[in-house]
Amino acid sequence: MRVPLLTEEEIAGHLAEVPGWARVGEAIKRTYRFAGFRAAIAFVCQVAEAAEDADHHPEIDVRYKNVTLLLRTHDVGGLTRLDFRLAAVCDQLAEGEKR
Repeated sequence: MRVPLLTEEEIAGHLAEVPGWARVGEAIKRTYRFAGFRAAIAFVCQVAEAAEDADHHPEIDVRYKNVTLLLRTHDVGGLTRLDFRLAAVCDQLAEGEKR
């Protein structure tokens, strides 16, 4: 089953629920900063598990202690509820890594 694209109004509402995420074209993006490289990689591993569980995979860029995630639903060419669900999960995982 294909997940429908969100409307501009729906995207704006969902963005308000995930502070720190910004719209970049047909995707959303956020950079997280960790105490060091090990914490950043531990976060990436947790994101990978969550992405596999959701069958929805982000683009991930690691630069030392910074991890940037880019989310979009590739098979429909834009943003869907799946992107915002995974964004919220990533935010929760990042909070756990920062403690």
